[in-house]
Amino acid sequence: MATEKIKSLVQLYALLPENEKIIVDVLRHIVIDTLPGYCKEKLSFNVPYFYGKKGICIIWPATVPRGGIKEGVLFGFWYGNKLNDVDNYLTQGTNKQIFYKIYKAPEEINQRKIVRLLQEAIKLDKQW
Repeated sequence: MATEKIKSLVQLYALLPENEKIIVDVLRHIVIDTLPGYCKEKLSFNVPYFYGKKGICIIWPATVPRGGIKEGVLFGFWYGNKLNDVDNYLTQGTNKQIFYKIYKAPEEINQRKIVRLLQEAIKLDKQW
């Protein structure tokens, strides 16, 4: 898979184990339902990537190479370092800019906290 270019969500979902597929699907729907109409989704680095004027967030399943995780699904904010994460929900790894949360089960997804962070990311994106 490392050299294969994923061209559609159908193709991506076909490659994912059931658990990752469910997590990706739930996260995508939260993002799509929250982002305003000017924001778009595309596959970048073989994973769902959402952007407005700049990058907003990315959903990276462990099955897709180069994500840096061994299991679960990483949900990352491109400018997480600029978000006021009042719930301390996100993790700052080795990257100074991208903050993220890794989900290993759909039940771990906290929609309220994700929506709060997405709304903040949207405000930031509109300032660019």
